[in-house]
Amino acid sequence: MNHTFEIGKKDFLLDGEPFRIISGAIHYFRVPREYWRDRLIKLKACGFNTVETYIAWNMHEPEEGVFDFEGMLDIEAYLSLAQELGLYAIVRPGPYICSEWDFGGLPWWILNYENTELRCGDETYLACVKRFYDELIPRLAKHQVTNGGNIILVQDENEYGSYGDDSDYLRRLADMLRENGITVPLFTSDGAEYQMMTGGTLPEIHKTANFGSNPEKNFAFLRKYQPEGPLMCAEYWNGWFDHWGESHHTRDAKDAAETLDKILSMGANVSAYMFHGGTNFGWMNGANYYEVYEPTVSSYDDDAPVNENGALTEKYFLFREVVKKYAPVDDIELPEPIPTQNYGALKFTKGARLLDNLENLSFPADLTAPVNMEKLGQGYGYILYSTQARGPREEQSLHLDDLHDRAYIYADGKYAGMKYINDAKGENEIKLTVPEKGMRLDILVENMGRTNYGRKLADRKGITRGAGFGNNYIYNWKAYCLPLDNTDKIEWTDSTAFDGTATFLYAELNIEDEPRDTFIKTDGFKKGVIIVNGRVLSRYWEIGPQRSAYLPAPFLRKGKNTIILLETEGFKSPESTEAPEILLSDTPDLG
Repeated sequence: MNHTFEIGKKDFLLDGEPFRIISGAIHYFRVPREYWRDRLIKLKACGFNTVETYIAWNMHEPEEGVFDFEGMLDIEAYLSLAQELGLYAIVRPGPYICSEWDFGGLPWWILNYENTELRCGDETYLACVKRFYDELIPRLAKHQVTNGGNIILVQDENEYGSYGDDSDYLRRLADMLRENGITVPLFTSDGAEYQMMTGGTLPEIHKTANFGSNPEKNFAFLRKYQPEGPLMCAEYWNGWFDHWGESHHTRDAKDAAETLDKILSMGANVSAYMFHGGTNFGWMNGANYYEVYEPTVSSYDDDAPVNENGALTEKYFLFREVVKKYAPVDDIELPEPIPTQNYGALKFTKGARLLDNLENLSFPADLTAPVNMEKLGQGYGYILYSTQARGPREEQSLHLDDLHDRAYIYADGKYAGMKYINDAKGENEIKLTVPEKGMRLDILVENMGRTNYGRKLADRKGITRGAGFGNNYIYNWKAYCLPLDNTDKIEWTDSTAFDGTATFLYAELNIEDEPRDTFIKTDGFKKGVIIVNGRVLSRYWEIGPQRSAYLPAPFLRKGKNTIILLETEGFKSPESTEAPEILLSDTPDLG
């Protein structure tokens, strides 16, 4: 049945009647498809009537012109399931989403258009957006309430006033949405500040505000720009995300509930960001980059009402009590808690040096000088640059110009030092002497996540401007792209020792019954990534705060499961005879 959804002078109107939006953010691409129903039922049972989701362009167009809407990316199935459960939907198709997601959801390959400006009226950029919208938006249009579906609102761009002020660009995006069949109201969302509202809004499109506290002040500011129409907080920040090296962020549940109460008491509409955060699986975490580079952890728990693995928190029950004051809450039976399993300690039985497996994992590209990984057709993971430095050369400092993000240097196969994008001048200085016969120099660089917010958005990865000694450059390199999507080709040895160079470790987890959720804890390891059944699951880093990696049951299988770590910084000495191990626990540890 088709419906109407409109913006009135005071309220949103569903079929002409006032409709209060009480929404929660659950991003389909951060949740295993098998758990969508569980998470959405919990949203409905909390009294919320709408689910909100971003669309991650980089997931749906992983290679230019190649689209993916299958599995966890089947947005239409997600919308249909939400409708089946009685939930309306708000969709935010970007093209930029921020969201602590790699590159704010923009696809890595767009960085190969070197003279293109992002998020503005640049014609090359807009042509890429149009191709994506032409593929995506007709899929969404079918699910609008005006076509018998459940989408009631669609966002134009995202927090654009935090980045730029190109009003024509916002209008071009709105035109693309309309041309592809969007008939429900559009909206913008921005912080309640002058530059954000002036740069990110249009007179003809409904405005919303994003904030985490003080709704009276923020809505009063919004009213300066929009004297009438329904008030809405499109992102009510009831929790927060973590960067590596910080303390884990939490927000007092009672405080969060009290702010939600204030928003609803004012007659306003709301979307809780996040209601359930999920996980930045694989390489998908973003980063902030103001004065220093700050990569986000793999967990996106966000201290949300429903935690990373789907468990209900105190915040959930307090939110439900608040919602009951303003809207009917159906007596819905909650799903049984998803079980977790302590599989115990798991020893690694095989090992392999990365340097010994370069040809198995990658086909080398011949380069005059190092280039960023995007130029070589690589989006994520590591890249290794290798050259034969000519000798003799007296001791000189190695320089890696415009490094993004973390590099491990090996001289003739031995660890020589590490450099990081945040190094101060003179910090982590690596001095090398090249003998007369020359020296093999290998530089392994980790892409730790692209910037997702601010003016340093164009975050190309690898060594982007050259490398050399002293005032000189070194030329004639080979580059090995290492997205780690083919670890089945590694040649394993019986040694599980760490010799100072990046090392793979292999273990098998045999599951007799149906798999259950578990949490991989890497105590004793320093830095690297976890690969489960050939899939990059999570990063880990001893500096925390995240100290466990969520491994959902759908990523496991009955019988044999392979777990591989790539450790780049060490775990035990070569003299140790004890096999390294990880713990598969039934409880998370986010710090």
